[in-house]
Amino acid sequence: MQQYKVIGVMSGTSMDGVDLAYCVFTHQHHKWHYSIEQAKTIPYDDKWITRLTQLHAQPAFVYPKTDAFYGKYLGLLINDFIKEHQIPVDLISSHGHTIFHQPQNGFTSQIGSGASIYAETGIRTINDFRVVDVALGGQGAPLVPIGDELLFTGYDACLNLGGFSNISFNKAGRRTAFDISPCNIVLNKVAQQAGLLFDENGRLARAGTINEELLHKLNALPYYLVKSAKSLGIEWVEKEFWPLLKSFTLTIEDLMATLNYHISIQIAEVIKSNELENLLVTGGGAFNKVMIEYIETGSGIKITPANNSIIHYKEALIFAFLGVLRHTNQANSLRSVTGSRQDNMGGCIWG
Repeated sequence: MQQYKVIGVMSGTSMDGVDLAYCVFTHQHHKWHYSIEQAKTIPYDDKWITRLTQLHAQPAFVYPKTDAFYGKYLGLLINDFIKEHQIPVDLISSHGHTIFHQPQNGFTSQIGSGASIYAETGIRTINDFRVVDVALGGQGAPLVPIGDELLFTGYDACLNLGGFSNISFNKAGRRTAFDISPCNIVLNKVAQQAGLLFDENGRLARAGTINEELLHKLNALPYYLVKSAKSLGIEWVEKEFWPLLKSFTLTIEDLMATLNYHISIQIAEVIKSNELENLLVTGGGAFNKVMIEYIETGSGIKITPANNSIIHYKEALIFAFLGVLRHTNQANSLRSVTGSRQDNMGGCIWG
């Protein structure tokens, strides 16, 4: 039996904070098993929120400086986490924070220097998982599906309601996955206009009325017609999504109701067209009662959210697992998912 003790580090586009998950993976009888032993989310302070949200528009020299400083910041958080829980660690596996994601132009970029993390912790660190796949002509995303394939075998599909909604499932014996729509990346920003970090339980959405004209225009966005491997990034949201929202003058409640319904329509269509029933639902959106109700109504299935540790830390868990696969020289990105020329092994190793 092989066993690996790994800290997975995740920062998503919804800007909730840094997720740290201490995971133990065992490989026995040709099957992977996992446990999340300890987990924690460290919210970003205003300084880091400003740095991360504005970095894409800063002068070039600010990028490598922030990359190094953010890596050091992650390393310090990890050191505190290890000290708090007195845990032995074989490996650190960090997603970083996405600043640019333009696979159609041949590049993607996540900050959080692996060298800086290793320098602070002294523990072998793996990061920068997406660039090899993009170099091979793929989307560099989503990467989570190989974890869905090997760790969550009891479900028809895995649906994540994070910054973007995305889904992963087996189709004709091959894993397929893609980003469905923006999700908390837009919902949280709208909630913040009302002075809230997020719309708890969908309360703002429940108080609003769906605007049919905006709903029609959102559903007509060209991205939803793309059938091949596809992924979304903040650039798409800023170019295609926000200008459309800003062309309407709606109350926060009506805008939130319309967005929730739009997102649920896109998700329900994927569920119905692929005849999916037993779903593992994770991400912050799993707590959004209005969205879950809309998805259930639109898809005709009953959704039972996962336990809280999986809802909150599934992505950190799977990036920990991607690090194990890279550490053991196994493919951790699937061409059937990303559209790259071949299955590939992403991740830079430090230490």
